[in-house]
Amino acid sequence: MNMKYTYLLIDMLCIAVPLAASFHRLSPFYKDWRHYLPANIMVAAFFLVWDALFTEMGIWGFNEAYITGIKVYNLPIEEVLFFVCIPYACTYTYYVISTHVKIKQTVTPLYISRILILVLTMVAFLNTGRLYTSVTFLLLSLLLMFLLISKSGIPRGFYATYLLMLIPFFISNGLLTGSWLNEPIVWYNDNHNLGIRMGTIPLEDSFYAMLMLLMNISAYEWVKSKSASFEVKKLKTAE
Repeated sequence: MNMKYTYLLIDMLCIAVPLAASFHRLSPFYKDWRHYLPANIMVAAFFLVWDALFTEMGIWGFNEAYITGIKVYNLPIEEVLFFVCIPYACTYTYYVISTHVKIKQTVTPLYISRILILVLTMVAFLNTGRLYTSVTFLLLSLLLMFLLISKSGIPRGFYATYLLMLIPFFISNGLLTGSWLNEPIVWYNDNHNLGIRMGTIPLEDSFYAMLMLLMNISAYEWVKSKSASFEVKKLKTAE
């Protein structure tokens, strides 16, 4: 059986339902593409550079048996699409939650963020030789700190979205790391992570996913706020 389209199929399955649902009258996320797409392009560019560097360094890599062989520099096209498909599915979920679910403003997200900053920073500095651990944890900690001291703050509904997305995360990432397959699609050099696995998934992947989700949602909200400000100024000028 030809397995070369496995990773590509995972990408397509992750985005298929959210993309179709984006045109539903109750959740017309397509109307927000003008805000989301610039945000996703910026974030994806950052992750692709990071991804390419870590691939070059042998911190992780890809099983040729499960990819088409089409590459952008040293990254399989499927890996490039990963940073399009997964963030879209996550941000669409955030859009639905923030639009249809009434989330009370509480101090809980603030406490969660502060605890995460403390723990992530400590683990990062205690594991400077493990690059996947230290870089991921430190970047997430710095992003949380930046958002807490900025006017925007942590997007309301972010943690609820993240918890909800853990379900498809364990399925899709489980497949990528070898669950239900003979070999992993994405392999990891355990010298650069903590060696703690959730099934076949490295612990770091859950925080990598949180970082990617938070960057995409925060960037999306930032672009949307800038666009709204521009429209207000435009209306005032027209008056």
